[in-house]
Amino acid sequence: MFSLISFIAFTGLVAVVSYLKTHKDDHAHGKSYFLAGNMLTGWVIAGSLMLTNLSTEQLIGLNGNAYTHGAQVIAWEVIAAIGMVVMALYCFPRYWKGQIATVPQFLERRFDKQTRQFLGAVFMFSLVTNLLPFVLYSGAIGMNTLFDVPEMLGVSDTAATWIMVWAIGISGGIYAVFGGLRAVAISDSINGLGLLIGGLLIPVLGLAALGDGNIFAGWGTIVRDIPQQLDPLGAEGDNIPFSTLFTGMLLLNVYYWCTNQSIVQRTFGAKSLKEGQKGILIAACLKLAGPIYLVLPGIIALQMFGPDLEKQDLAYPSLVAEVLPPALVGFFGAVIFGAILSSFNSVLHSSSTLFGLDIYRGMIKPEATDEETVRVGKRFGIIMALVAMSLAPFIGKAESLFTLMKMLAAVTNVPILAIIAMGMLTTSVSTRAAKISLFTGIVLFALANFVFANSIGLHWLHVAAIIFAIICSLMLILSKVYPLKKSREDVALKPETEGAWSWAKGLGFTVVVMVFLIYTFLHHIGSA
Repeated sequence: MFSLISFIAFTGLVAVVSYLKTHKDDHAHGKSYFLAGNMLTGWVIAGSLMLTNLSTEQLIGLNGNAYTHGAQVIAWEVIAAIGMVVMALYCFPRYWKGQIATVPQFLERRFDKQTRQFLGAVFMFSLVTNLLPFVLYSGAIGMNTLFDVPEMLGVSDTAATWIMVWAIGISGGIYAVFGGLRAVAISDSINGLGLLIGGLLIPVLGLAALGDGNIFAGWGTIVRDIPQQLDPLGAEGDNIPFSTLFTGMLLLNVYYWCTNQSIVQRTFGAKSLKEGQKGILIAACLKLAGPIYLVLPGIIALQMFGPDLEKQDLAYPSLVAEVLPPALVGFFGAVIFGAILSSFNSVLHSSSTLFGLDIYRGMIKPEATDEETVRVGKRFGIIMALVAMSLAPFIGKAESLFTLMKMLAAVTNVPILAIIAMGMLTTSVSTRAAKISLFTGIVLFALANFVFANSIGLHWLHVAAIIFAIICSLMLILSKVYPLKKSREDVALKPETEGAWSWAKGLGFTVVVMVFLIYTFLHHIGSA
């Protein structure tokens, strides 16, 4: 009973604070609803970025991968910091110059309106089929394990999963559809503090359990018994070979942090260029600590339970159930619930933004007013939530939740990144060449990864880099056949330089150096 009360209390606190902070906001007009009225500060952006990114698909999925594959999976967290540096120093100043609300809107300046509309549709398809269902399903697993929902309600595991998926989806939908970006960002920041405390608590308690109350003794047990699990440098044939850090791993992280609408939209709501860069780079620094709560618990679970868990995605929930004191179950459950809602409502709000601005106003009814665009965007968000809630329970058949999610996402992510990168880096790529290459890239990646994967024999992250290079080359070749019709000056995407954060370059360099040091330190321990 105490657990349930503390869960309701913390969850209610977040909702009340978010409401009090935002209930007077103007949610009828586009800039206020979609961009929080450009009122977000650096720290709020950093918190929102972290919470939008961090959810149970990572807590459960990435720790599950760590249980099986060890510290090599830290690449998904640590290499991400490099992608965030690229965003802060290169991409964001160009986005800010255009004063945009969506990434496809930015590409309209470089190519044309049709490209914007098509990319908006691709983004939405990726979100509803890939990200939203995974967030809901992983969240349902976490809550079911933490509160033993099947026994509490007297239902089967499958029925409990359906119930939790719909409970999470409805709650997140209310935040996203009716609250706007500022409500999402504020609730993210509050939940972020709770998640930081709760997320760090699990590995501390886990190490203490291994060391009979001494966390250093627990760490020593892992170093003594399974040191190879701490080595982040994967060999060829491993889950993440070291060579992939310089190919597909880097590309997918650049895509996610520089072009993914559900992520970059937080920065579009910044008060200024300086606050946006500050928020991104603060989040990059926080990202470097990610392996402590997203990888280490999986390794602790291997030491504690051995390799005999039925599924790797049970590693994190099993560890939490084993080491968390009953008095903290409610608080941790509320924190996890907040993390689930954060990712779900952030993606859902971004979907509403994409549909409202890029599809409805951009294609269906260009003369639509702000009020009408927001209203239609909210309705579309409700439909997206219903579709995601219907798909989520069917994900349970996958062997690895996190790997499947990343592979599916890459089908659209890699071609989109190629189009955006070439659009920013060169003024010679034509609109027609970009459209043909985008479609070709999606088909190629789907065939390479899901039809001919066994025949190709390359790691899927290497395949991602090869297809990225093919798409970029194809754009350059096709641009000779279908040359650019506009002048190069008209399509040049120049960055904003006035008002940039003076510490941005220095902090960005420091983050890159820290990535190198983390890999060096862990490799030294793991290979000793």
